Amino acid sequence: MSAFRPRGPRNVPPKSAEEIDELVRKMRGEQQRPENYREKSLKMHGWICAKCGREFELSNLHLLTVHHKDGNHNYNPPDGSNWENLCVYCHDDEHSRTILADYLVGKDKK
Repeated sequence: MSAFRPRGPRNVPPKSAEEIDELVRKMRGEQQRPENYREKSLKMHGWICAKCGREFELSNLHLLTVHHKDGNHNYNPPDGSNWENLCVYCHDDEHSRTILADYLVGKDKK
């Protein structure tokens, strides 16, 4: 049986525990950053569904989602112009309409 050999370039020195911890903290921060748009959108647009008008309270706020109008989850302008707060039902309906429309016009998913 062969000994354990780490993968990757052989000329790169191994990272210390502190370096790995810092890298993990940085990666977690980058993963959490996109979630900030939800908090911003809730503050800007209020706790109400933009489509059906349902109002939300803290107990059911998890049912209010942020829809990206252009479909690009990475485009989060600070003025909130690409967001609208939709309840989970209206959000699902919004995405279903696109899928149905693409199907009806024969648009291929490629």
